[in-house]
Amino acid sequence: MTAYLDNAATTRVSPAAAQAALEVMTQDFGNPSARYPLGTGAAKRLKEDRERVAKALGCETRELYFTSCGTEGDNWAIQAALWKNRRVGKHIITTAIEHSAILEPCKRLEQQGYEVTYLPPNQEGGVNLSDLEQALRPDTVLVSMMLVNNELGTVLPVKEAVRLTRRLAPQALFHTDAVQGFLKLPFTPKGLGVDLLTVSGHKIHAPKGIGALYVRSGLQIQPMILGGGQENGMRSGTEPTAQIAALAAACAEGKANFARDAAHMADLKAYTLEQLALRVPEAERIGVGTAPHILALTLPGYKAEVLVRALGDMGICVSAGSACHRGKPSHVYAAMGLDKARREGSFRVSFSGDTTRQEVDAFVEGLVKARDMLFTSMS
Repeated sequence: MTAYLDNAATTRVSPAAAQAALEVMTQDFGNPSARYPLGTGAAKRLKEDRERVAKALGCETRELYFTSCGTEGDNWAIQAALWKNRRVGKHIITTAIEHSAILEPCKRLEQQGYEVTYLPPNQEGGVNLSDLEQALRPDTVLVSMMLVNNELGTVLPVKEAVRLTRRLAPQALFHTDAVQGFLKLPFTPKGLGVDLLTVSGHKIHAPKGIGALYVRSGLQIQPMILGGGQENGMRSGTEPTAQIAALAAACAEGKANFARDAAHMADLKAYTLEQLALRVPEAERIGVGTAPHILALTLPGYKAEVLVRALGDMGICVSAGSACHRGKPSHVYAAMGLDKARREGSFRVSFSGDTTRQEVDAFVEGLVKARDMLFTSMS
């Protein structure tokens, strides 16, 4: 059977989200800026869809700006913070285990004269607040700390980090990449205390090509795209109404089923670990990620890319770390100091509310076959 266990990379679009997109593409397809009924109808639906997304995130509609993806949201947040605090300094704090959508812009900023402090992960894959405390300075303009690590499932102490930042560097803005936390963990931007927060649709059963950036009410930032004035002038360009409708439908579903899905994913994660302990005891868990949908594993002595390929040939989809790495070694595991054997044998299993125990059983059975089949050549 086909077993899809790579939901941290992307999720299957839900029927409700697909239907919402189809309705907008074929019926409510008007340009929301147009003044005739088909356009005003599209504008009305856009307003309603924005309200549904804001409700799921727990923010005001005026605090929500649609983007094309999580990467765009992360890049925009960084640019916005640096512009806002352009007279404060040129010091940025982030973590060494952030998504590349944060790390790559930071590398470029270093070339432009900014100083970036990369907080190291601890043995569990988390971040110590004491390291943040030592790093904060009067010229710190931005702290960016992800809510859930996309490779480990580690939940980072964002709320506590915000409090520390407010006390020691009140001028700094705080951003969190919540792409892997949205509708997986209970939170609101206000509850976390952040200034900026990024989410992405294709991690929650909406299509690729749609995301959102939360900007705290009252925070004045620089527009991302100039033009016709859409998104309150902050991101011009005709709104992708079909993708937004799909995102709104996925958000409504995710919000309604949040408790059930979170419990289901946590149960599948525990079940996977139980079955691996029985049938593939050589497999080791990496870190202590508590997010319900991500499980980081390693099979020391084997090459992850070979395992993933072998499993794929059996119809089982897992990933060798983040899909965004495109085969490159994981910077997360390198930052954790994993030895070469564990680092090279690392892979990720990730669940959704739709994942079944049968899919987990197929994965475990496939891993047994792959281990046995590859043993001689990998020994």
